[in-house]
Amino acid sequence: MDFEYFFELFLGGLTRGSIYALIALGYTMVYGIIQLINFAHGEIYMIGAFTALIVAGVLTLMGWNQIAILVIASIAAVVYSSAYGYTAEKIAYKPLRNAPRLSALISAIGVSLFLQNYVLLAQTSDFLPFPNLIPEFEFLKPVEHIVRSSEIVIYVTTAIVMVALTVLIKFTRMGKAMRATAQDQQMAMLVGVDVDRVISVTFIIGSATAALGGVLIASHIGQINFYIGFIAGIKAFVAAVLGGIGSMPGAVLGSLVLGWTESFFTGYISSDYEDVFAFIFLVLILIFRPSGILGRKDTDKV
Repeated sequence: MDFEYFFELFLGGLTRGSIYALIALGYTMVYGIIQLINFAHGEIYMIGAFTALIVAGVLTLMGWNQIAILVIASIAAVVYSSAYGYTAEKIAYKPLRNAPRLSALISAIGVSLFLQNYVLLAQTSDFLPFPNLIPEFEFLKPVEHIVRSSEIVIYVTTAIVMVALTVLIKFTRMGKAMRATAQDQQMAMLVGVDVDRVISVTFIIGSATAALGGVLIASHIGQINFYIGFIAGIKAFVAAVLGGIGSMPGAVLGSLVLGWTESFFTGYISSDYEDVFAFIFLVLILIFRPSGILGRKDTDKV
């Protein structure tokens, strides 16, 4: 076996999985709180990448250095995408909170199509070049043909986000309010939890992590277009279901498993069936474990 090639595929799958995780966390947090599949989440990811592209272009013309551009473009993407996530929740989801789930699901699909076509009309249907915002690390030069600086930044960012969200959920008042809301909204309101605020914060956090993923992967790949949110969003949704929708560790595990599955199948079999392999794997998991890898089976109390 060519171990160098195997290692390249492993790192490639880790890169994919890390980006899927940043998006899947938003899916699973929203579902855990209000049992809604936010199909517009992929478009939030895409908007974050476009925001970073615009900000980076302006700052480059102003002569700013690469690290400052990366930091400011990322912050701008996070803030702008969070605003979109918050607005979508207030306009498209909150009025349907007590409606049948199908109504909210259709609304989510409508928001996705609206944002997708909004960016298409505001920008272009063509792929646009995205600048490499991540500086090259000197210590990686001997192995830069295997692992790139942008990949290291993606791994570290995903790990930091995971730790930060874990601390937030387990050790803060907002985290306790989120857990209470996820368990029983009515009871949470009775004990003084501001459920509307909790839901809004959940959408903001999910949008922020998706925006970070959009900036990092666009900088890594070097191009962007209005359709990247749809593909990435569907893959992240698959990853969330694979790991166990509603479980944050499950979202990360499912993302990594999906990323490695795609990488090794495309590397050793064929890249033409990349998406097919991913969904076949999902179907097999759901046949033998419908709740996902780390998901818990719901039981009805009688």
